[in-house]
Amino acid sequence: MVNPEIGKRVVAAGIPTNYHDIGEGQPVLLVHGSGPGVSAYANWRLTIPALSKFYRVLAPDMVGFGFTDRPEKYNYSMDNWVKHIIGFMDALEIEKAHIVGNSFGGALAIATALRYPERIDRMVLMGAAGTRFDLTEGLNAVWGYTPSIENMRNLLDIFSFDRSRVSDELARLRYEASIQPGVQESYSSMFPAPRQRWVDALASAEADIKTLSNETLIVHGREDQVIPLSSSLRLAELIEHAQLHVFGQCGHWTQIEHTDRFNRLLINFFNESRLLEA
Repeated sequence: MVNPEIGKRVVAAGIPTNYHDIGEGQPVLLVHGSGPGVSAYANWRLTIPALSKFYRVLAPDMVGFGFTDRPEKYNYSMDNWVKHIIGFMDALEIEKAHIVGNSFGGALAIATALRYPERIDRMVLMGAAGTRFDLTEGLNAVWGYTPSIENMRNLLDIFSFDRSRVSDELARLRYEASIQPGVQESYSSMFPAPRQRWVDALASAEADIKTLSNETLIVHGREDQVIPLSSSLRLAELIEHAQLHVFGQCGHWTQIEHTDRFNRLLINFFNESRLLEA
């Protein structure tokens, strides 16, 4: 049986990287979150088909996650994750791309746009980290995950507002992903307790965020228990060219809980750029 989480492979910043490359046109880079057992495909499986009708969609497994290699004694840091994103773009000869960042991926999107402004066009931040906030119980549980089906089920309940979306089958699949060889070892080394320091490490300085000139779409679930809505409210205040969309009855999984609305928002936002350039 073919595993849909495994796509193509390229060496990015010296790291053999698993990624998905679907569609044609202007490139859109999707950067996943940091949940246990996550991969680009698991995070974006409902977004890729819609976006790829209009754009070239690129979704890598960031180093330490999914089916990308995990170098021994690797230093999982903002600097190295940003280098991995830029190395991935360089390997595929992509000069500039739109970027969509989910949660942890939102923090990486902000940091990449700040450090390499010439490489990032429009930016979408969904349930994004990247500001300083008090560690939530939900995020502490995500980063402190230890493998069991019960623990994974509890985490999925935290992610989703509508518990009916969280099936035993989904919990089993994500649990199995979290116990692949080397996965838990690298995951547990990324965000060890005390975890407030990792929220702060993912945050960019507010004075720097204020300098961003990217057109930015900020999306957040009102009932998000992982990244507080206050994070996106603050980003909307700091980023000059920002618009904020808050979904009610929505947890941390906007792209899954409100798939069609989320996809339409992205397509309209990116199409606006294309129309302005025409």
